[in-house]
Amino acid sequence: MSPVFFTDRDLGKRFPEILAAAGLQVERHDDLFPPSCTDEEWLQYVGGNARVAITHNSRIRYMPNELAAIERHGVALLVVVGKAPLPALAQNFVSTLPRISAFLAAHKVPFIAKVYRPSPPELGRHANAPGSVTLWYPR
Repeated sequence: MSPVFFTDRDLGKRFPEILAAAGLQVERHDDLFPPSCTDEEWLQYVGGNARVAITHNSRIRYMPNELAAIERHGVALLVVVGKAPLPALAQNFVSTLPRISAFLAAHKVPFIAKVYRPSPPELGRHANAPGSVTLWYPR
């Protein structure tokens, strides 16, 4: 069974639209929660409903309340990394999906992993080159 991905509000509308257009099941933060919702609230939802969370907030690991919620609720959290526009990060996510799926199958929750874009030379050789997935927490 393929996972249901939950996109954090920092990823906007276009990121989840690109994932959905690629055939992924996606829930958007703003479709389920008000803007005032705390990270702890949506992390509880994600863990309690076996969703895979995606965020662009690379600081989340360093926020004690958020990290505690990830651990307490058994969250699988993927952090998309890069200063590229969100549509480019979404395209990379889709291109990297086989590696993301293998990572999800190999790791038990809770965890935080980073999804990286391929290097510029790799992108130069192949525009849809997959990126990589690296465990970030726990180490």
